[in-house]
Amino acid sequence: MKFVHTGDLHIGKIVNGFSMIEDQRYILKQVYEISRREKADALVLAGDIYDRAIPPADAVVLFNDFLTDMVRAGIPVLMISGNHDSPERLGFADAILEEEGIYIAGVYKEELKKVEIADTYGNVSFVLMPFVKPASVGAKTSGEAVGNMLSMEKGGKEDNIDKDDMDKDNTNKEGEDGIRRVLVTHYFVTDQGREPELSDGETTIHVGGLDNVEASLFDGFDYVALGHIHKPQKIGEREVYYAGAPLAYSFSEAGQEKGINLIEMGKKGEVTMRRIPIKPLHEMRRIRGKLQELMQPEVVGAAQAEDYIRAELTDEEELIDPIGTLRSVYPNVMQILLTKNERKESMDYISRPEEKKKSIPQLFLGFYEMIRGEKPDEGRMKVVEEAAKEAEAKEVEGMDV
Repeated sequence: MKFVHTGDLHIGKIVNGFSMIEDQRYILKQVYEISRREKADALVLAGDIYDRAIPPADAVVLFNDFLTDMVRAGIPVLMISGNHDSPERLGFADAILEEEGIYIAGVYKEELKKVEIADTYGNVSFVLMPFVKPASVGAKTSGEAVGNMLSMEKGGKEDNIDKDDMDKDNTNKEGEDGIRRVLVTHYFVTDQGREPELSDGETTIHVGGLDNVEASLFDGFDYVALGHIHKPQKIGEREVYYAGAPLAYSFSEAGQEKGINLIEMGKKGEVTMRRIPIKPLHEMRRIRGKLQELMQPEVVGAAQAEDYIRAELTDEEELIDPIGTLRSVYPNVMQILLTKNERKESMDYISRPEEKKKSIPQLFLGFYEMIRGEKPDEGRMKVVEEAAKEAEAKEVEGMDV
């Protein structure tokens, strides 16, 4: 059994005002070509197919074209909804699409969809677990929600779907205890509290561990295909992998090689993962220096001028339309940063234990200097001192009561 694992396509995403549609078309073509070249038995998409719940028309057209190519190649596609997707919209016509080898778990329907694909050693059971909010399955945390859904899966009835109806009796040559299982899901997975590495492209906010799902919940699965985190990585010692986004969506991912996971499964317990790189249409790249230095032909020609650029300008003097100037040679400049402003903003106003010992006027003085770059005048300081005395008096009054 051989299958491709990817996810977090975020089709239709806009990055710094630039549409990523053509970049996504470019990488989806590579996913299709790799799947065909490797003679993959399936393609697994682990959520966040689209970037938002109501995707733009060009995003839907692009994904439609991609799925059409996969169907014509005879490669089944197994996908789930992620936190960016609308489960109902992603799952539109899912029962009809199954007839063409497109299996979608959009809305969770009290039991997990299972797709069985046969190989030399029997069947591999793919369990599709879409992203759901904890409350919708009677849980308070994501970990509890996953536990509830897996409990239902273990105790629920079988819902097997055979590839090309080739294996009518649904028997597995490895025996009941030797069934190979793959879970496809989209959560923030941790290993004994150790969190995965994030990038600036991540938009999830994790509060007090409520979103954490412990990898130990996945015991019993031979491979866990994760979506949600954009950096490819293995979670703990189990075969639990984030394939990562196949395209960089922030400059924190600049220089990070993108790719897909190719999984090969032999007999029960025989699982290997190989990374296959994907080349983007435009790299995300940082450049740094003075404006005129970055405009020099030898600097421009050192890499692809059409890359998506974040320019960090070290000029001390005022610049007139620096982004317009840069775009005359770097057409895809996304961001510029004036380092002199960055230094001003990062003055040493850091919370330390000593700060707690300072009076209100002293704290105000430090804050004012950080924001304005100068000390407040006597009039302002006098107002602050009087307000501080009044507040302290009220506090003492309250304590006496």
